[in-house]
Amino acid sequence: MTTAPATAPPAAAPAPSLTAVFIRLKLSLLRNGLRQSTGRTLAYVASVIMGLLCAAGAVLGLIALRGNAHAGALSVLLTGILTLGWAVMPLFFPTGDETLDPTRLVMLPLRPRPLIVALLVASLIGIGPVFTLALVVGSVVAVAHGAAAAVTGAAAVVLVVLVCVSLARAVATASVRLLTSRRGRDLAVLGGLFVAIGAQGVNIAAQKLGRPDGLAVLEPLGDVLRWVPPASAISAVEDAGQGAYGRAAAGLALTALALVLLLWWWQRTLTTLMTSPDSSTLQAVEKDSARGSGGGERGLARLLPDGRTGTVMLRTLRYAWRDPKSKMAWATALGVGLLVPIVSSVQGNGSIYTAFSASALLGMQMYNQFGQDTSAFWMVASTIATPRDAYEELRARALSLALVAVPYVTLVVIGTAALIGPWSDFLEVYGLSLAVLGALLATGALSSAVFPYSIPSEGNKNVAPGQGAIAWFSLFGGVLVGAVLCSPLLGLTIWLHVAGLHGLLWVLLPVGAAYGVGVAQLGLRVAAPRVAGRLPEILGAVSKA
Repeated sequence: MTTAPATAPPAAAPAPSLTAVFIRLKLSLLRNGLRQSTGRTLAYVASVIMGLLCAAGAVLGLIALRGNAHAGALSVLLTGILTLGWAVMPLFFPTGDETLDPTRLVMLPLRPRPLIVALLVASLIGIGPVFTLALVVGSVVAVAHGAAAAVTGAAAVVLVVLVCVSLARAVATASVRLLTSRRGRDLAVLGGLFVAIGAQGVNIAAQKLGRPDGLAVLEPLGDVLRWVPPASAISAVEDAGQGAYGRAAAGLALTALALVLLLWWWQRTLTTLMTSPDSSTLQAVEKDSARGSGGGERGLARLLPDGRTGTVMLRTLRYAWRDPKSKMAWATALGVGLLVPIVSSVQGNGSIYTAFSASALLGMQMYNQFGQDTSAFWMVASTIATPRDAYEELRARALSLALVAVPYVTLVVIGTAALIGPWSDFLEVYGLSLAVLGALLATGALSSAVFPYSIPSEGNKNVAPGQGAIAWFSLFGGVLVGAVLCSPLLGLTIWLHVAGLHGLLWVLLPVGAAYGVGVAQLGLRVAAPRVAGRLPEILGAVSKA
């Protein structure tokens, strides 16, 4: 009897490459996301077209600078700015690439090193890497002269792109738990403010560079950035073209070392993230318990008046600090109010009267007070039964705003007088600024009662659908009425100037301060009975989502 030979078990299929899996995953999620709606697809296509057009324009501009004596300084500076953008964008836009969130992979049996390679390659798919690649290639073409520079440039392009992408992923991994918390979302909301400030800086820089031989001002900064990776790789291309092979090798070595250190840091933080528990909630509970065990009021609450006034002031200030949209509105007002005089001074056409932007923007925070409470306004409405209750509510909100606005306006006017001058106009501008602030507090209280509207708690919209006209009429109508309220004080100022009574302009400070307090008090008195009488309408308007 013969036995059949034993058959060998079938060979196990080789495991697919982790990098290929992540690339297919990235493409699939991107494709499925675009299938969700036509609007999303059109927005993505439009962003791709705009990104490619901007990249093409930048590349053509850099190529046109080829042979310019200052092209190297400009290319190095552009690379530095590009790297800084990759470093900070994950902090301001943490949900920009949800497919690469490492916290989604903690339950999978993946080793850190292959995972980093897969994440790095998958991160190269997108508009950002393509835009970066285009700018880096344009920078290399602008400074490369000769075969040695061309070879160095090829290596520099790869190193710069990898450093930028690795830096972004390492920062995102190290900050992922912060970015997914409430404070992280607040940071993302504030990103718009930094973008606005950065846009003003770019505008000023473009004006400076537009002057004859404007690129020469970049040389001192370029001399410093030449040794900062990855800009050192771009500098290495220029050095190779000039025959300075030692400096070229040093520049490339610095960028390669930076890439190795970034990958090491990324691997270390990724390992820690995927192997250690998230104790942020426990830490928050411990902190709250420690705060509660101290007993009594602490901090600002101890300085506020007792009763309803102090309670409402504390609630308003906490909203401004904790609610992302309220924080964004306050931060924008504070930042732009300070930025306008500075930008005007740098552009050479500044005036001390630009300090009015501080009081105007802070005063606008009084508008739509009840809409800022969103759906929680029903709890406030339940405490308002008489015009007196409404007056105390509005007065406390105005006081909380004035608690920040008055010191801030004072500092901005002082700073503008010191930066732009003249100091002889300080008392006049300060008095008028206080009057403007009081007028906007008055019209803001009245507008909140007559034209309330809802602010959606989710998304980036500040006005609920269908209420846009109410919001615009509330704001611009209130500002127009505020300007009318300030006309007596403005007329007094013009008369003193025309009559040559410059020695009496100091009276505008006490008169403006008293006028601001008086008109704000009048506005609160007029708005209070309207709030009490229109509570159902206000509640219905601010509750629409």
